[in-house]
Amino acid sequence: MPETKTVSALVVGGEATAGPPLGPALGPLGVNVMAIVKEINDLTKDYTGMRVPVKVNVETETKKFTVEVGIPTASALIVKESGIAKGSATPKTASAGNLTVASLVKIARVKMPQSYGKDTKSVAKEVAGSCVSMGVTIENKPAKEFQVEVAEHKWDEAFEG
Repeated sequence: MPETKTVSALVVGGEATAGPPLGPALGPLGVNVMAIVKEINDLTKDYTGMRVPVKVNVETETKKFTVEVGIPTASALIVKESGIAKGSATPKTASAGNLTVASLVKIARVKMPQSYGKDTKSVAKEVAGSCVSMGVTIENKPAKEFQVEVAEHKWDEAFEG
């Protein structure tokens, strides 16, 4: 069985380069670094501007490679969906932005494969927890208040489908 080396890195979606962290890690393996960078950029173009975990598996003898793209963090997805630069420095007192329930559900569906939540509603509650720590409101309400409403089944229709 051929030996495989794995290089893990965090890259900005669609903006990977042959420089660090990829180039120095892949160069010694004797692979076409530019071909790998191009594939990473193609696979991560939907996550433009977000930090995305990637793994490059290289067969050391044949130089064949595969690229695995992970899922960006909940906070990166929240920043993108709410259109803010970053979370609030004082999330308990200052709001950084607002998410709609539709955006929250969209993020929950992206995070689903990575979550222990059993359904969209439970994963959305996890994402709402990230909103609490970032100072992002949901439907113009504090995220904690939204979480209470979810527990009271006020938003069940939004999580179906």
